[in-house]
Amino acid sequence: MTTTREPGTARPPRPAPGLNRLGHLLAARRRAVLIAGSLLLLIAAALGAGAQNALSLSRFEAPGSASHRAERALHAEFGQGSPNMVLLVTAEHGTVDDPAVAEAGRRLAAELAAAPGVRTTSSYWAQGDSPALASTDRTKALVTAWLDGTATESRAKLAELSPRFTRQDATVKVEVGGQDEVFRQVGAQARKDFLGAEAIVLPAVLLLLLLVYRRWSAAGLTIGVGLFSVFATLALLRGVTLFTEVSTFAANLALVMGLGLGIDYSLFVISRFREERAAGLDRPAAVVRTVERAGRTVLFSGVTVAISLLALFAFPFGFLRSFAYAGAFVVATAVFGAVVLLPAALAAVGDRVLRPAAAAPPRTEDGRWYRFTRRVMARPLAFGTLAVAVLLLLGAPFLGVRFGLPDERVLPADATSRVVQQQVRDGFPARETDALQVVATGVGDPGSGSGPEETAGYAARLSTLPGVFQVDTFTGSYAHGKALAGPAAGGAATGSPATGGQATDTARFRAGGAVRLAVIPEEAALAGDMPALVGKVRAEAAPYPVLVGGFPADLTDFRSGLLDALPLVAALVLVPTFVLLFLMTGSLLIPAKATLSNLLSLTVMFGVLVWGFQDGHLAGPLGFTSTGTMEPSIPILMFCIAYGLSMDYEVFVVARIKEEHDRGADTETAVATGVQRSAPLITAAAGILALGFAVYATGSVVFLKELGVGLALAVLVDALLIRSVLLPAVMRLAGPANWWAPAPLRRLHRRIGLAD
Repeated sequence: MTTTREPGTARPPRPAPGLNRLGHLLAARRRAVLIAGSLLLLIAAALGAGAQNALSLSRFEAPGSASHRAERALHAEFGQGSPNMVLLVTAEHGTVDDPAVAEAGRRLAAELAAAPGVRTTSSYWAQGDSPALASTDRTKALVTAWLDGTATESRAKLAELSPRFTRQDATVKVEVGGQDEVFRQVGAQARKDFLGAEAIVLPAVLLLLLLVYRRWSAAGLTIGVGLFSVFATLALLRGVTLFTEVSTFAANLALVMGLGLGIDYSLFVISRFREERAAGLDRPAAVVRTVERAGRTVLFSGVTVAISLLALFAFPFGFLRSFAYAGAFVVATAVFGAVVLLPAALAAVGDRVLRPAAAAPPRTEDGRWYRFTRRVMARPLAFGTLAVAVLLLLGAPFLGVRFGLPDERVLPADATSRVVQQQVRDGFPARETDALQVVATGVGDPGSGSGPEETAGYAARLSTLPGVFQVDTFTGSYAHGKALAGPAAGGAATGSPATGGQATDTARFRAGGAVRLAVIPEEAALAGDMPALVGKVRAEAAPYPVLVGGFPADLTDFRSGLLDALPLVAALVLVPTFVLLFLMTGSLLIPAKATLSNLLSLTVMFGVLVWGFQDGHLAGPLGFTSTGTMEPSIPILMFCIAYGLSMDYEVFVVARIKEEHDRGADTETAVATGVQRSAPLITAAAGILALGFAVYATGSVVFLKELGVGLALAVLVDALLIRSVLLPAVMRLAGPANWWAPAPLRRLHRRIGLAD
């Protein structure tokens, strides 16, 4: 076949030998396949049931970055790390300087220092009453700690320590916060939202499937494929946790996309089986034809979705790579369930899924979608222009996107760690727990020669930078270019690993040939342009080579790494899917049209994210706090998911259109017939998938709300506007050019093309 033959020269579809043989095998060995599939489902359910406890939330770290190297140097040279646990101590009466409160604070710090897993601690009372560790009204003060280990290990320790140190007596009230405690609670809430989503999604999906199929058997088989994909994906993710951390959010993706793609593909397979039976084929022959034709489309679709999600491996971040694992497993298991297990089930009980006699479909030319598509193609320019205008209008808010960094406000307002962090945000002039850690190694003995003077001058200069509250180092503390206090004579910080107990203040900031400075930012600087502050500290001339780390630098480098890798990720998504569609269709225009229309549809998703979450217009209805910025990893993740799903629907429609065209239909008839036969399935699948995503908008974590609202909208816009209006309008305007390719590419397609 050539891609430029004139419409009307019918050429019947050729069989696909591999899929043809698979169809015959599944029809003949249906019982063995179903028994094996049932055993796989039971094993997957048993393993997947414990997956949630094995998943975690990775830290916002950029491996290999300056902040990551600074943190490693801090561990190696000083046996310390950036504080990841905070005790907020509130005086019940008086101030934190009262003797009884001070004594309670010191006892609390000593108790925390002795707790298993706690490597270092410090406190307001151990640092010479540092103003950075007390609230402006002196009624609150902080005890800080560093728990060593991976995110999983430190948060497991926090799960034990947090309830133990949350207490209140006549002298003080103690609450637990800190960055790792915030994100530990984010992970716990995500797991809770996962279980809540399961309870809502499954009954709702079953009801929708009954409305679509009007047969219990068909609905049950479709749900079965979706559940197989979910459980198998969770089981595989649990296996991955043996080698690396996997984000808790990956389970949420496994649930919604496992059900969504499993149902999506099953709808297509069962619909095709019904068509073949209605055309007069017996059950085994209908199964073979279904695997041959629908199976091919499902495989194409699965590859396009997998390509989009596998591109996330280009990011060196465990958080995003977790979704790449989940996406690859979801696609593989959904395709296996729909192309192998479901046809075997149809061979066994297929007649039970056939339409009731009263629900027989009308003739193609009488169908609503056929008639609507004909109307669109009668005025393609008007309909196409209107569709593009709507998409651009809804996507316009994205022009005002402001990328920022996440904080405790991703949690609901009553989460205990958020309450603590909010009190620190509102009542403290600075946040020592989020200090920038400036580390220098190999600088010789800092106690001899000009070492102290150089370090003192450097610290003084850093303290004059806008947004810097205070700088602490072994020569003392500095603010506004002036020394506040000289080095302590001894007994300042507790829990030093070097001594096992008391340590001098100077020991916290120098060790052999290493020097450390803690640059404590003002609260307003953290709430404003944090990357700008990090850039100023890094740009300040230092007397020796330094690395700048700490939580603000971690987040800044994480964001930079995301944005730097974005062009590569976009290329890894766009180019392979373009090539795949060319191999499927032999056309250059169809892949180009698909790429542009998919990108256009995603502008709506991004526009609503900015309007609803960044600008806060959905804050009231959905119950969250807007920060005024977008955390960049979530839109990137959503781009990969939504683009893959858009290509999924593109493949479904184009496959049916091309099938009609290959039979000899002219372009308009092929498009109208292809849309009529695919649009009902795509609409049903999109509705079910959108429901699965939208359920997460009712959760408590802002990340999940963004994913839920944005992806639900993207799926619906793609199904109802792109595939139903823009696609037929563009194909009508293109006419015969839809199937054009240069002669060399036509020859290439004849040799390696994946279509009939």
